[in-house]
Amino acid sequence: MRRNRRVKIVATLGPASSTPEQIEKLFIAGADVFRINMSHASHDLLKQYCDIIRAIETRQKRPIGILVDLQGPKLRIGTFRDKEVRINAGDVFVFDDNPEPGDQRRINLPHREIFESVKPGDSLLLNDGRVRVGVLEKSKSAIMTKVVYGGMLSSRKGLNLPDTVIGMPALTPKDSGDLELAASIGVDWIALSFVQRPDDVAEARKLVRGRAGVMAKIEKPSALSELDQILELSDGIMIARGDLGVELPIEQVPGRQKQITRAARKAGRPVIVATQMLESMIHEPVPTRAEVSDVATAVFEGADAVMLSAESAAGAWPDKAVNMMDQIAVAVERDPHYAGIIHAQRTDPELTAADAISAAARTVAETLKLAAIICYTSSGSTGLRAARERPEVPIIALTPNPGTGRRLALVWGLHCVLTEDAFDLDDMVSKACRIALEENFAAPGQRVIITAGVPLRTPGTTNLLRIAYVGEGTSPAR
Repeated sequence: MRRNRRVKIVATLGPASSTPEQIEKLFIAGADVFRINMSHASHDLLKQYCDIIRAIETRQKRPIGILVDLQGPKLRIGTFRDKEVRINAGDVFVFDDNPEPGDQRRINLPHREIFESVKPGDSLLLNDGRVRVGVLEKSKSAIMTKVVYGGMLSSRKGLNLPDTVIGMPALTPKDSGDLELAASIGVDWIALSFVQRPDDVAEARKLVRGRAGVMAKIEKPSALSELDQILELSDGIMIARGDLGVELPIEQVPGRQKQITRAARKAGRPVIVATQMLESMIHEPVPTRAEVSDVATAVFEGADAVMLSAESAAGAWPDKAVNMMDQIAVAVERDPHYAGIIHAQRTDPELTAADAISAAARTVAETLKLAAIICYTSSGSTGLRAARERPEVPIIALTPNPGTGRRLALVWGLHCVLTEDAFDLDDMVSKACRIALEENFAAPGQRVIITAGVPLRTPGTTNLLRIAYVGEGTSPAR
């Protein structure tokens, strides 16, 4: 199955998309990667989803990515004596370690780390940012605040601290258990929630041990100040605009989205734009014009993937939401302005042989109007470098490694095909041309450009460019 777009689609699974039939509908509608949110999924459900996806992959003969999204540390206030209370602007409100139910003047805060980390002048946001308080003073057992924006508060509401780096790990004991199971059953990506600093990513990498790609979710302002270091340690980035839009002034989120997308592209890391992309399709069969424009902006920016959350997990129209996102992406990529915008954002290649070869392949392919760029990639690095160039011609990534093909299913422009390693250069060319023909990327007589490493089957040695004619008499590729 060949997609008619370069950007990939990530669809979240949930109650509305939990059966084999429903999940396959999402794949056919356009989903390239499936996200499993461990805030709502048990270990048994995770295993069940993975089995279903791998069965669909076998039937459809196309690598499918699985992304497991860890819950991360959830900060919540305690309980109130009444069902809910109203606190008003100008009031003094106290967070303390007293476990007794709270009232209009105080509430229990069951997170010792916050008492140690917060400082006067910091802001605390409650109920998804609807209530804001500012810290006046603190002690070891209490934080005195002044209410900036008042409102209604009920028990166990979430708490965000945009100005505070909290002295707690990004991985809770639950996350560590979820991560180990996910890695052991062969998922392709593990997303790390509430990353604050590079050390959070380094800790996750130690636990993953190369069994999956580590994706850092950018949803804390503190992560933005160390974005380059986080990118260096991560295999991918997710722009989680939900919490990011709570902790940042909301008018800054579009600019930050562009900043993160461009930084990830420059670093050659796949980047997902996520949250509220087609939110109205949870209930409605069509999105708003503003939502369509939001998805289009991410595609114009050259993001690797756009993601559906509740739209596909719990919405009334899950496959319609995927299909709509597919249609928007196809329309944007056919827009006459698209190529110019993508070209303007292209960065210079790094001073490596692999980057030089990838840049040369793009230039040759576009100059000679070749049918496709075909790259042999064992670890996936060659495919990533080819995608970083954002060429105007299609990219076919050939790999003998199913895990590589599944991980690259997230990456912009890569059409991944599993095939046996070539045993010599003639076989390499023959396989590449046959697959380009079979996958409908080239017709007999057209030319393709092939990148590979010599000696063959040696990871990290991309050093060869070969232009080849596609013919009808090439030997079978697989």
